[in-house]
Amino acid sequence: MSILLVEDDRAIADGIVDGLRENGYSVTHVVMGSEAILKVRNGGITTVILDLGLPDMDGTEVCRQIRAFSHVPIIVASARETEMDRVDVLELGADDYLVKPFGIRELVARIHAVIRRATGTGTPITLLTVGSLVIDTKERSVHVGGDSVVLTPKEFDLLTYLAREPGTVFRRSDILRDVWQTTWYGTTKTLDAHVASIRKKLGNPAWIESARGVGFVLKDQS
Repeated sequence: MSILLVEDDRAIADGIVDGLRENGYSVTHVVMGSEAILKVRNGGITTVILDLGLPDMDGTEVCRQIRAFSHVPIIVASARETEMDRVDVLELGADDYLVKPFGIRELVARIHAVIRRATGTGTPITLLTVGSLVIDTKERSVHVGGDSVVLTPKEFDLLTYLAREPGTVFRRSDILRDVWQTTWYGTTKTLDAHVASIRKKLGNPAWIESARGVGFVLKDQS
């Protein structure tokens, strides 16, 4: 999972980044709200952890602008602790509010919770964006740099599976179980053939990288 941390206090940011990476997360840290908006717009972010007191704009404005174009889960992490502060950002579309100081274990639990809500019983995320790759899961359409890419149904399911967590290596056995709904301990030539076909259709084989002996990972090639 790829986490975007928006925090202007270096000491706090370093502690959060180290703690999340120890828990297996990929973390990108930015200081400016404008940087955060651009990062989310470029795609590949699983969750945003957002401070409110930023140098260039208030975090509430960052939340408002991100929510105008993305359903990415947003956790506000701020020292502001009044009820009105919490209500304001939640009404703007934030998914959770965490008052500083807090522990990494609590933050990780909050991340898990907002992701479950976003991908489970909550409003489904129908548009997946990874750089120039855009997948509409409702219309079952794929575009790269604005150009339409025609995939078979199973190719679409496989690409969507990888795109839900770009940068994450998925094991072959997990892909077969979740995409093909089967447990298979023999050859995985069918999976390899589908990956090869998707690479060709996307126009750049580097979109899907092989992790030798493990599986595959979708990487932004914009």
